[in-house]
Amino acid sequence: MRKPSAADLGVDLDALDWIRSEAAEGGLEVAFAGEWTLLRAAGEPGALVSVFDEREWACFLDGAKKGEFDRVVN
Repeated sequence: MRKPSAADLGVDLDALDWIRSEAAEGGLEVAFAGEWTLLRAAGEPGALVSVFDEREWACFLDGAKKGEFDRVVN
């Protein structure tokens, strides 16, 4: 089964409850649509939206907690 794009989900992205990271600039926004987790750049509602299934999202959070993405910030 092919993973859907945000458009394939058939949800109104503007109507979702987006949760913004605490970063003032370069932050992220996350929203949940059923079994899918959506991620986009904060402050850019028209930007590309990445879609994660439950396993992918769990792996992403695990990597973030372990500092795997810290070098991107430096």
